[in-house]
Amino acid sequence: MLGREVELDVTGIAHGGISVARLDGRVVFVSDTLPGETVRARVTDDRKKSFWRAETVSVVDASPHRREHVWSAASVDRAPEDRAGGAEFGHIELGHQRELKSQVVRDALTRTGGLPDEQATVTVEALPGDDERGGTGWRTRVRLHLDAEGRPGQYAARSHRVVRVADLPLATPEVAEAAPLADAFPGEEHVDVLAPSTGGARLIIGGQAPSTVTEVVGDRTFQLDDGGFWQVHRHAAETLTTAVQQMIDPGRFEAGAANLDLYGGVGLLAAAVGDAFGSRVRITSVESDERATEHASENLADWLGASAVTGRVDRWVRQAAAQATSAERDRFRSATVVLDPPRSGAGRPVVDGIAELAPAQVVYVACDPVALARDLALFRDHGYDVDAIRAFDLFPSTHHVETVVRLLRR
Repeated sequence: MLGREVELDVTGIAHGGISVARLDGRVVFVSDTLPGETVRARVTDDRKKSFWRAETVSVVDASPHRREHVWSAASVDRAPEDRAGGAEFGHIELGHQRELKSQVVRDALTRTGGLPDEQATVTVEALPGDDERGGTGWRTRVRLHLDAEGRPGQYAARSHRVVRVADLPLATPEVAEAAPLADAFPGEEHVDVLAPSTGGARLIIGGQAPSTVTEVVGDRTFQLDDGGFWQVHRHAAETLTTAVQQMIDPGRFEAGAANLDLYGGVGLLAAAVGDAFGSRVRITSVESDERATEHASENLADWLGASAVTGRVDRWVRQAAAQATSAERDRFRSATVVLDPPRSGAGRPVVDGIAELAPAQVVYVACDPVALARDLALFRDHGYDVDAIRAFDLFPSTHHVETVVRLLRR
């Protein structure tokens, strides 16, 4: 069956930017389509008895929500193996993208997280300017991969093969203009293009030594390495700052408690807590990247009670729980914990460690709904209930979605 073309009626959406169809009773996960369409698709993986994978070759009956792809390099008009990755929802009308993402989040929260339907209801919210730009022009950072001759491009969808591209429509105009798509960089593996809030666009070529850039969020500035982590969408940092501030239950917040910002990066969310609750806030930001921690120390200098430490979060929380005195345990029990883990989620060791500290509330920022749902189930087993959920379209024209959840200790 591998390589055979089949006609599929697409009925649903799954996590990961793929749609769901059936063939002779078997589930087929198929890319570059959306629910309600009939497509011709080529089977690319038939190893599993329970499901196959396929790639759309042509559209037989289009959904009313299909639009011309925002990136010709990723269009269904190209052969599947030559389609650029990173814009897997670019063929879907923007409002409908958010409906599908809302459905994916709800499904994850109910099926994996065990939340009741009414508690898992969420509507993905747009960021400023995205509707006007049709879900383009938002990326402030782009990594260009290089082929064997050092020519830049993007990985083809679901592979590590570099395909050449003529433009970068998801990038901000500054990044798109600076991207050296016609150049070559022999001997290098990748080139990063970024446009911080200040200082103009720049390139990072291979293992180039880091330099410091400044990002502006509201009235506050943050220093970080040019190659360090920062939210990619031009309005993501301010959106998450406000969302975290609003998610913290002020009735459960104590400025002098042992508040934590886990996976803290350069201190963005720790600063959000400090700005919301004043100069008396005590908060510790924990981050494994030493350079990020150094910047966080400077970025959080406004608060005498703020500190940034370098450490793996799982080890740090376990050690904190094991070594806490009775007085320190009381301060942890009064605390608010904010965490923003990588796409893989926090995982059992971190959730167990946080639960051992027993904070009054947890605000969880997640970029993967299934990993989030798994961790929420772990928190529930430790006596923490979901109290509020919001979701944001930080990555238009892709399948990714950001979710912010408030958990309260029973």
